[in-house]
Amino acid sequence: MSGLIGKKIGMTSIFDENGKNIPCTVIEAGPCVITQVRTKEVDGYEALQLGFDDKKTANKAATGHAKKAGAAAMRKVVEFKGFEGEHKLGDTITVEHFTEGEFIDVSGISKGKGFQGVVKRHGFGGVGQATHGQHNRLRAPGSIGAASYPARVFKGMRMAGRMGGEKVKVENLRVLKVIADKNLLVVSGAVPGHKNSYVIIQK
Repeated sequence: MSGLIGKKIGMTSIFDENGKNIPCTVIEAGPCVITQVRTKEVDGYEALQLGFDDKKTANKAATGHAKKAGAAAMRKVVEFKGFEGEHKLGDTITVEHFTEGEFIDVSGISKGKGFQGVVKRHGFGGVGQATHGQHNRLRAPGSIGAASYPARVFKGMRMAGRMGGEKVKVENLRVLKVIADKNLLVVSGAVPGHKNSYVIIQK
């Protein structure tokens, strides 16, 4: 799937032609520089490596790799398959790669929530619905297994633990606006991650 690297700016809402208020996310999408072209002859597959957001300081490996494309070292580098047409090293792909009305997938790292209990993390009912037999401790997990058989806790048992900070993909978000002069993409709904976090947009 072809796409771009972007940065989540934040959320807002706009009105459509029917007067309906639509929640949406503003993403700074590109411009992305082609830092490497993968070919079937050399790499065994075809893809484009795109870089986004210049680094102020970088090691010699990153600087030398970007120098071949005539660019500065990038903070975020991602490979995309499925680009149509001819693309050369050093070319720039902009937000105009997307058109208004089409549907895209956006993936990013979700907000970290820290160590959370079973009610927040897994949606357990708590004392009102007496999850797993517990009856007087509000948000406790309750029973986690049987007795002398199987004499262990099964793998995958839902318990308290660290929540968030995982890669999440949200599919089929509609492109509401493409603001080419400011490299902005306005998409319907929410996308994972905090403000200024990197997201990968695929079509």
